[in-house]
Amino acid sequence: MSIAEARAPAAVSDPALMTLAQAAAAIRARQLSSVEATKAALAPIARWQPRLNCFIAIDEEGALRQAAALDAELARGRIRGALHGVPLAHKDMYYRAGRISTCGSEIRRHWRASTTATVLTRLDEAGAVDLGALNMAEFAAGPTGHNEHFGHCRNPFNPAHMTGGSSSGSGAAVAARLVYGALGSDTGGSIRLPAAACGVIGLKATYGRVSRYGAMARAWSLDHVGPLTRTAEDCALMMATIAGYDVNDGAISHEPVPDFTAGLNDGIKGVRVGVVIETEDAPVDGEVRAAVDASLNVLRSLGAQPVPVRLAHLQEWYSFADTISKCEGAAIHARWLRERPQDYSGHVRTRLEAGLVLSATRYIEALSARGRHLAEFLATVMADIDVLHCPAIPVPIPTIAETDVDGTGEAVLALVGRITQYTRPFNFLGIPTISVPCGFTGNGLPVAFQIAAKPFAEPLVLRVAHAYQTATDYHERVPELP
Repeated sequence: MSIAEARAPAAVSDPALMTLAQAAAAIRARQLSSVEATKAALAPIARWQPRLNCFIAIDEEGALRQAAALDAELARGRIRGALHGVPLAHKDMYYRAGRISTCGSEIRRHWRASTTATVLTRLDEAGAVDLGALNMAEFAAGPTGHNEHFGHCRNPFNPAHMTGGSSSGSGAAVAARLVYGALGSDTGGSIRLPAAACGVIGLKATYGRVSRYGAMARAWSLDHVGPLTRTAEDCALMMATIAGYDVNDGAISHEPVPDFTAGLNDGIKGVRVGVVIETEDAPVDGEVRAAVDASLNVLRSLGAQPVPVRLAHLQEWYSFADTISKCEGAAIHARWLRERPQDYSGHVRTRLEAGLVLSATRYIEALSARGRHLAEFLATVMADIDVLHCPAIPVPIPTIAETDVDGTGEAVLALVGRITQYTRPFNFLGIPTISVPCGFTGNGLPVAFQIAAKPFAEPLVLRVAHAYQTATDYHERVPELP
């Protein structure tokens, strides 16, 4: 029996403040209807959307109709799955047949999909309600959340600050308690960055663990699909629904899908945590370092065993991932770059065009290095540890203005580069990595650490995150509407 099935719903007066697991359990127990849960989400959406701009499209009528149908099914004794009746919303790059999917772009502002993404089909089959499409960086090409076409998404803890990208709306909507969970995508940190910036959980699973069929590609060799949620338990429930083999995705793994919730409460006594030693070429701000170090102390108090480790190839992994992302992005967008260059925002077009001038030799070198570097990483760094611990975003969450990549100055470009210095390397390696909120800086913005592990060890990273969340309450901090 899963945790969500076994746990009685907590006594929470506002259903919107329930976790996904609590809401799912309450709906199954007939203590909360799907319609009530959906209305409880729609009410704060109406209040927050003008401030946060985290939705591109809201399907209020469709969501309530879907919720009513799911309530009727439950009354007849039918439970579709673990997410029956739970309202979710997703980054606007997951296709649903007949629905507009903008990918946060002008080019696809009116484009309607003819297929439905596998992950959406699986969520439908599990009984989730789809509230609408969430804002994102244009074509998932940006770590800050800027979007000139649909407006920048804003951080619910301070709307002047960035959400992180490219899954900006997913991070903001989950943090503001507008949805119980959301799908994002991660090519260089685009799940973990908005999770870190907005104070929620974000999991980039092992490459190939979750199907990408029916999702707009950013760079097919690096793209990962995954959830952003309030808790590790919620994340495990979504992963149990979306993970697994899909004949439509040529890069999907045949690895069996475990019960991601089964071992969450097993604790972390004896788990060997590799603590990444900070280096001069990957500096961490003092405030961030203090919060990340404090998170390590919590893990130690729970029985984990810290072990110092060095990532000698961190910058090399970053460079390889950057090359792959630029080259594959240029290939995907080549025709539009020729025919519709004016329809891209300047910074996205510049980023994509950079791939047109990189040599095929450099691209092939980066691709061919992955297997060798992963094998070396597993044989050396991971040989004597179970998980890796490091910062998510190594600087305090900057403002939207400070990260305006259409501005001038090398300082802005350097800051944007620093934001991804601890996330992008794990896309190159393709290993599971989760972002976990662990505090706040003096300006009231969240701080997060990452836990990474060997391929297909998602249950372990979720267990570490869950153990940390049982001992802390950072994930329970709810932003307030000004």
